[in-house]
Amino acid sequence: MAKHIMIVEDNDEIREMLEFLLNSEKYTVRSFADAASFRDQISKVRPDALIFDVMLPDGNGLDLCKELRADPATVHLPVIIMSASGDLSDLSKECQADDFISKPFDIYDFVCRVKKQMVG
Repeated sequence: MAKHIMIVEDNDEIREMLEFLLNSEKYTVRSFADAASFRDQISKVRPDALIFDVMLPDGNGLDLCKELRADPATVHLPVIIMSASGDLSDLSKECQADDFISKPFDIYDFVCRVKKQMVG
Protein backbone atom coordinates (compact mmCIF):
# COMPACT_ATOMS: atom_id res chain seq x y z
CA MET A 1 0.00 0.00 0.00
CA ALA A 2 1.25 3.48 -0.87
CA LYS A 3 2.46 5.75 1.90
CA HIS A 4 0.31 8.81 2.46
CA ILE A 5 1.80 12.32 2.72
CA MET A 6 -0.05 15.51 3.57
CA ILE A 7 1.31 18.87 2.41
CA VAL A 8 0.35 22.35 3.64
CA GLU A 9 1.79 24.96 1.26
CA ASP A 10 0.05 28.18 0.23
CA ASN A 11 2.08 28.75 -2.96
CA ASP A 12 0.15 26.96 -5.72
CA GLU A 13 3.19 26.34 -7.93
CA ILE A 14 5.30 24.88 -5.13
CA ARG A 15 2.39 22.79 -3.83
CA GLU A 16 1.70 21.36 -7.29
CA MET A 17 5.39 20.64 -7.86
CA LEU A 18 5.65 18.82 -4.51
CA GLU A 19 2.56 16.79 -5.36
CA PHE A 20 4.01 15.87 -8.74
CA LEU A 21 7.38 14.85 -7.28
CA LEU A 22 5.83 12.71 -4.56
CA ASN A 23 3.24 11.15 -6.85
CA SER A 24 6.11 10.24 -9.19
CA GLU A 25 7.66 8.37 -6.26
CA LYS A 26 4.38 6.44 -5.79
CA TYR A 27 3.24 8.28 -2.65
CA THR A 28 -0.40 9.15 -2.13
CA VAL A 29 -0.55 12.92 -1.61
CA ARG A 30 -3.17 15.25 -0.21
CA SER A 31 -2.35 18.92 -0.23
CA PHE A 32 -3.84 22.02 1.32
CA ALA A 33 -3.34 25.75 0.77
CA ASP A 34 -4.04 26.70 4.39
CA ALA A 35 -3.90 25.40 7.94
CA ALA A 36 -7.69 25.32 8.43
CA SER A 37 -8.23 22.91 5.54
CA PHE A 38 -5.47 20.67 6.89
CA ARG A 39 -6.89 20.70 10.43
CA ASP A 40 -10.27 19.68 9.04
CA GLN A 41 -8.76 16.60 7.39
CA ILE A 42 -6.00 15.39 9.75
CA SER A 43 -8.50 13.59 11.99
CA LYS A 44 -10.10 11.86 8.99
CA VAL A 45 -6.94 10.71 7.23
CA ARG A 46 -3.93 9.23 8.99
CA PRO A 47 -0.87 10.23 6.98
CA ASP A 48 2.56 8.63 7.17
CA ALA A 49 4.34 11.99 6.96
CA LEU A 50 3.62 15.72 6.83
CA ILE A 51 5.23 18.63 4.99
CA PHE A 52 4.48 22.17 6.19
CA ASP A 53 5.45 25.56 4.86
CA VAL A 54 6.31 27.99 7.65
CA MET A 55 4.28 30.96 6.39
CA LEU A 56 0.61 30.21 5.72
CA PRO A 57 -2.29 32.62 5.15
CA ASP A 58 -4.03 31.56 8.38
CA GLY A 59 -1.15 30.52 10.62
CA ASN A 60 2.18 28.82 10.26
CA GLY A 61 3.70 25.39 9.93
CA LEU A 62 5.55 25.69 13.22
CA ASP A 63 2.27 25.97 15.11
CA LEU A 64 0.86 23.00 13.19
CA CYS A 65 3.94 21.00 14.14
CA LYS A 66 3.58 21.96 17.81
CA GLU A 67 -0.09 20.94 17.78
CA LEU A 68 0.76 17.53 16.35
CA ARG A 69 3.60 16.99 18.82
CA ALA A 70 1.21 17.74 21.70
CA ASP A 71 -1.35 15.15 20.52
CA PRO A 72 -0.62 11.50 21.44
CA ALA A 73 -2.37 10.36 18.24
CA THR A 74 0.01 12.33 15.98
CA VAL A 75 3.19 12.81 18.03
CA HIS A 76 4.94 10.01 16.11
CA LEU A 77 4.32 11.40 12.60
CA PRO A 78 7.39 12.63 10.72
CA VAL A 79 7.17 16.37 10.02
CA ILE A 80 9.25 18.27 7.47
CA ILE A 81 9.18 22.07 7.67
CA MET A 82 9.95 24.14 4.57
CA SER A 83 10.98 27.78 4.73
CA ALA A 84 12.37 30.53 2.54
CA SER A 85 14.19 31.78 5.64
CA GLY A 86 17.89 31.13 5.38
CA ASP A 87 18.37 30.49 9.10
CA LEU A 88 16.72 27.22 10.00
CA SER A 89 18.53 26.90 13.33
CA ASP A 90 16.03 29.26 14.96
CA LEU A 91 13.16 27.26 13.56
CA SER A 92 14.52 24.04 15.01
CA LYS A 93 14.27 25.53 18.49
CA GLU A 94 10.61 26.43 18.00
CA CYS A 95 9.35 23.13 16.63
CA GLN A 96 10.31 19.51 17.07
CA ALA A 97 10.19 18.78 13.35
CA ASP A 98 12.12 15.85 11.95
CA ASP A 99 13.70 17.84 9.12
CA PHE A 100 13.92 21.38 7.76
CA ILE A 101 14.29 22.23 4.08
CA SER A 102 15.26 25.69 2.83
CA LYS A 103 13.59 27.16 -0.25
CA PRO A 104 14.62 27.15 -2.96
CA PHE A 105 15.53 23.49 -2.72
CA ASP A 106 17.13 20.81 -4.85
CA ILE A 107 14.47 18.41 -6.16
CA TYR A 108 16.64 15.32 -5.73
CA ASP A 109 17.55 16.34 -2.17
CA PHE A 110 13.88 16.94 -1.34
CA VAL A 111 12.85 13.47 -2.53
CA CYS A 112 15.74 11.83 -0.65
CA ARG A 113 14.84 13.62 2.57
CA VAL A 114 11.20 12.59 2.31
CA LYS A 115 12.22 8.98 1.68
CA LYS A 116 14.49 9.09 4.72
CA GLN A 117 11.56 10.13 6.92
CA MET A 118 9.37 7.39 5.52
CA VAL A 119 11.77 4.63 6.55
CA GLY A 120 12.93 6.22 9.80
